[in-house]
Amino acid sequence: MGQVAIKLLSLIMLLQSRKSWKVAELAQELNVSGRTVHRYMGMLDEMGIPLCSERGPNGGFSLVRGYRLSPLLFSAEEATVLYMGAHLVRQLFGETYHDAVIGATAKLDNVLPDTLREQVARSEQSLVIGGLTALDYRPFDPTIHRLRQCIEERRRVQLSYRGLRGPETERCVDPYAMALQWGWWYLVGFCHLRGSLRTFRVDRILNVHPLAETFVAPDGFSVREYLERAMQYEPRYQVEVWLEGTALAKTAQRHDAWMQILDQTDGGAMVRFGTDDLQWAASWVLACGAEARVVRPPELLGATVLAAQAILAVYQDAESRSRGSDSLTAEAGH
Repeated sequence: MGQVAIKLLSLIMLLQSRKSWKVAELAQELNVSGRTVHRYMGMLDEMGIPLCSERGPNGGFSLVRGYRLSPLLFSAEEATVLYMGAHLVRQLFGETYHDAVIGATAKLDNVLPDTLREQVARSEQSLVIGGLTALDYRPFDPTIHRLRQCIEERRRVQLSYRGLRGPETERCVDPYAMALQWGWWYLVGFCHLRGSLRTFRVDRILNVHPLAETFVAPDGFSVREYLERAMQYEPRYQVEVWLEGTALAKTAQRHDAWMQILDQTDGGAMVRFGTDDLQWAASWVLACGAEARVVRPPELLGATVLAAQAILAVYQDAESRSRGSDSLTAEAGH
């Protein structure tokens, strides 16, 4: 959209915001001269915008009473933001907002001129958002939808929850909000079983039952601030692994903020990250093959050796059975 068109839209919005404006005030708001304001007013008049003007020291410009500009006037960039935002919501929330997304985009299609829809279509083809979640959350759409409803209604819920470690538990929770962190959906709320705020991964919630009781969230509670505190942790182990060759090249391309690549040379580089799970770290090292060498901690070196020995034993046993089967087949042939 051209600069003049943007100025004209801004001028109309200003005129709608109060009863009367002096030329000097409009010039200051638009950062133009008084002469340019008069020129803009002439352009609006030619466009059929109903204007009123009063001369004299107390005079000014105003819109005819009752006139309102339709709010659905968008530039191509603004319309693209709306479409992409709608598609992003559908990707992240699944069926929960499916109907709302369809309705919103249909209304946009109905009011936007053909030329603008064509520009938006080209933008959507060249600007694609994908792969935001690490998990397909479609199986959990009913859970997400029910939690969202209870959050809006401030209704307490009964959760059946199974954490990463430990048995399934039943909990009464005041659901405050839902948050997408690191590709996983979390419920944030006050857990009456633990007597404190907790986060629950949605894919580990086995059942949600809305209760009759309602709740009031604490004044001034900020989900963002809570998550910034709650999601921070000090890992038990600081891992350093020396990588070379293809393993280093792949890791350098795919690593995220949780990992550092230090002292990179032509021969290799030191990779550093924190973890609480030595078994996972050992699996990561073994996936890099012979191009990875554990430097520290010694606990990871031991875990990697044990994991490698277990894998070797499996394949040695399979090879032994295969040889035995081949021998029996050969004897039967004789």
